[in-house]
Amino acid sequence: MTSSPFTQALVVCRKELKDWSRDRRSIITVMVSSLMAPVLVGVMFTQLANRQRSVEDVSIPVVGGANAPALMAWLRQQAGVTITDGPSDPEEAVRTRREPVVVVIADDFADDFKASRPAQVRIVADGSSQDARPKVQRVRQLFQRYGTDIGSLRLIARGVSPVVAVPLQIEDTEVSSAQQRAAMVLRIIPLFIMIAAFTGAMSIATDSTAGERERGSLEALLVNPVPRGALASGKWAAATLTAMFTVLVSGALLFALFQYIPLQDLGLRVRLGMPHVIGSLAVVLPLCPLLVGIQMYVATFAKSFKEAQSYLSFLMLAQMVPGMLMSMSDVKRGVWTYYVPWIGQQAMLSDVLSNELKTPLVFVIVGVVNVALAIAAVRATAGLMLRERIIFGR
Repeated sequence: MTSSPFTQALVVCRKELKDWSRDRRSIITVMVSSLMAPVLVGVMFTQLANRQRSVEDVSIPVVGGANAPALMAWLRQQAGVTITDGPSDPEEAVRTRREPVVVVIADDFADDFKASRPAQVRIVADGSSQDARPKVQRVRQLFQRYGTDIGSLRLIARGVSPVVAVPLQIEDTEVSSAQQRAAMVLRIIPLFIMIAAFTGAMSIATDSTAGERERGSLEALLVNPVPRGALASGKWAAATLTAMFTVLVSGALLFALFQYIPLQDLGLRVRLGMPHVIGSLAVVLPLCPLLVGIQMYVATFAKSFKEAQSYLSFLMLAQMVPGMLMSMSDVKRGVWTYYVPWIGQQAMLSDVLSNELKTPLVFVIVGVVNVALAIAAVRATAGLMLRERIIFGR
């Protein structure tokens, strides 16, 4: 009794999944793809939060503090500020990273201060140090605030209102929500989830096409009385399942990890709940069939597993470019943007995180577009399996 093409495709799918489960290298690739995004994002945001938290408690090495006792007393009254004796060579101490910043008070500070002349305070810092930059900014803000306070007191002592020295009153009106501002910082998360979808299926999609062609097993497989479409569909289904598994694991770990990252230290007031998890998965999961279909089509042209990996690596880099541009800049998006694969998912994920997605109908439309393009890619791959150059060319 002849089986239906659907049943034959399921048999091929089970066969590919069984072969994949026996390949330790493929399993490691999928696990690394699943863990890479959560680990990188967690380490990055934790480091940023720790750096920002360290600014709240800053120790300021001061050289010549005795020249400005009033200034030193004011600094000690500020929350989280500790004054220590500065090194004998401030430039060398900062250059060798022994100190992130050193303040040098000029010897004639007191004379200039009493005469109402600008008194010199030198801040020695290394602009190339990422860790020192927040502390330097905090120190500079402290001295600027002290200078503003003293300037106001001098005007009052001369019978002049300090308001005269403020020609403009700047008032900020923020129209975005806290969730939108947080989503702007978290734009890199969608890119990591989508890369996980790409890398999760790369090994099985490559091995089931270029790998079998290199080993010569593709010829024996095509001898069976099975339609090429059923073979391609089975391989595509197996790779799609691994891609979706990678997305589910990576996305779940990412959102779970953000419950423990101290985002409030970065000034982010954001809540990532179940609606964001479901929305993100609803965006990325329909992309997996299309990514796998493209990978299989490209890998079928390769004569070896290594050659296919080089093709797909270049393809992944090419797909990362628009995603990185969208995550680093405010690109004006039109309605058509949502229906462009990869770019549309990046835009939709940003809208999901910022609670800006207006209608759930866009999920359905984008999903249908991706699945339709995936079916076209699978049919194209099945067409390649009819070519003698593909079957026998090694």
